[in-house]
Amino acid sequence: MRFNLVAAILLILIGLFMLASNLGWTHLNLSKLLMTWWPVALVGVGIAMLFGRGK
Repeated sequence: MRFNLVAAILLILIGLFMLASNLGWTHLNLSKLLMTWWPVALVGVGIAMLFGRGK
């Protein structure tokens, strides 16, 4: 249940950032940002799996 909540919030935030970028509200280069920091998602999933094992 908790993973679904985190995934939903993450998808909403990514969508909002993409929308803001497309509308010109921000000048973030989301594709460059994602290409640089995507390994953090793998680390986060690994940590969640490691600490969620006992449940």
